Amino acid sequence: MKLDSKDRAILEILQRDATLSIQEIGDRVALSANPCWRRIRQMEEAGIIERRIAVVNAPALGLAMTVFVSIRISAHDKAWLERFAAAIRAIPEIVECHRMSGDVDYLLKMLVRDIQHYDRVYQRLISEVPGLSDVSSTFSMEQMKATPVPVSAVPV
Repeated sequence: MKLDSKDRAILEILQRDATLSIQEIGDRVALSANPCWRRIRQMEEAGIIERRIAVVNAPALGLAMTVFVSIRISAHDKAWLERFAAAIRAIPEIVECHRMSGDVDYLLKMLVRDIQHYDRVYQRLISEVPGLSDVSSTFSMEQMKATPVPVSAVPV
């Protein structure tokens, strides 16, 4: 789907506040409600808008520690990958997992209460997934930037 300036503006607005009514969004991008709604539906059907969610403040819920876990593995077969994928899906504290290029095979992002909570999650991970040859953790001291998808960087 090719995005025009109105589509981009709609995406910028939705990423900041998805609770706005279609009329409010339309007013901000100079569209009436029906054309605005059609554009949003088209972007949903095209997979550009995956879902509309609330952004939850993890520290306000007591999950004040962000941990990045680098994993190197010794096995690269399909059965291992399926077991690994199932394990990380089952651990709610793992909020992101990326397969990487370079020296690290996987990078996990975890949200935990404290170091003891992290250790319990770590112990669970290594007990459920054999073949982890190196697991290294770094702890975020401060989140300095977190932004929505940079819609303005999408080629025209």
